[in-house]
Amino acid sequence: MSCWQRCLYENGACNDYMEGNEMTVKYPVLFTQTNDDNDTYLVEIPDLKGYTEGHGFCDAVNKAKDYIGGYLYKMEDSEFPVPSDIEDLDISKSIFLDSERTFAAIVDMDIDMYRKKQNNRAVRKNVSLPYWLNEAAEKAHINVSRVLQDALIEKLNIML
Repeated sequence: MSCWQRCLYENGACNDYMEGNEMTVKYPVLFTQTNDDNDTYLVEIPDLKGYTEGHGFCDAVNKAKDYIGGYLYKMEDSEFPVPSDIEDLDISKSIFLDSERTFAAIVDMDIDMYRKKQNNRAVRKNVSLPYWLNEAAEKAHINVSRVLQDALIEKLNIML
């Protein structure tokens, strides 16, 4: 499996299903690798008339996901632009065209999760700790709320 295939797989772009209540959208994206020192990939999302870039392929995929999420964030699901079939994309029309380094891939985005992540308002929760543990945390100037957030993010395998 190549680096870019592994990146797409690890970032969920190769998943061809929806789980539970998640709303996954998939759009074809054109990637053009440059030859600069930063390993820059220029990214074009034709169905959304969007452009971005990333340093390294995985960063480029994440930037494409962020662009897709930002574009669709406040739209009703029924208003989303219909994705083109990747087979119908004409790579020769890419504004970043470089015939040897431009390729198409499907990038998916869990729009419900994106919407939730944009809503960063704090929610108050009561947490019970043993007295001695609370004392130790206070003495060490540890923010228990931050530790709980970090632990939940890790436990739930949430990518930020």
